[in-house]
Amino acid sequence: MIEFVFMLTHHDRTVPDAREVYESVRGTGLRYVGFKDIGASPDELTEIVRAAHDDGLQVMLEVVSTSAEDERSSLEAAAAIGVDWAMGGTHPEEGQAILDGTGIHYCPFPGDVRDHPSVLHGTIDAIATHAHDLTALPGVYGLDLLAYRHVDVDPVALTNAVVEAASGPVIVAGSIESEAQIRAVAGAGAWGFTIGGAIFEGKLPGGPDIAAQVRNVLAMCRQAAGAR
Repeated sequence: MIEFVFMLTHHDRTVPDAREVYESVRGTGLRYVGFKDIGASPDELTEIVRAAHDDGLQVMLEVVSTSAEDERSSLEAAAAIGVDWAMGGTHPEEGQAILDGTGIHYCPFPGDVRDHPSVLHGTIDAIATHAHDLTALPGVYGLDLLAYRHVDVDPVALTNAVVEAASGPVIVAGSIESEAQIRAVAGAGAWGFTIGGAIFEGKLPGGPDIAAQVRNVLAMCRQAAGAR
């Protein structure tokens, strides 16, 4: 089954009431929850990690900082906070050095990622080649693919190419807001996907209730299990 990561984020920032939102989705069946490195303090994020771990969830931090210095700081914070996965970032050699020995699954961005909110550039072939090279690096576990944030290529074709080229799990992150998209990325072989903003905007079935939308997305994952 394709995995759903509920991101406590909107507009590429952790939402101000992330801890309270997490409380509202306890007991929904979630296995993964995440947040960005922008919008909340390390203490606030540590509280969420502790609560999620107590509930048996794995936690992902996605790096969307645009400077190398801020990215380093975010990955160091990820290790200190105790997340299970560190996603994003565009400096993999530095990232793997920071996370070495922590046990954190490191999944950087393939392709040319710019700006904040993050936008993906590059041809499908170039991104797939980069995906292959990244997952050949020691310490890189998988990839954080901004398929639906690409400026002009077909996101499903891109996802399929990256999945075929990579040697680790591919998480499709950003701008997923429908069952059709979930089925598409499942069919393309993605390990998982993230949704944050679409749920906070009430775009999924069950909206505007957050917990109801989370339950419905999990049901969509089960239905999409045979899509590939």
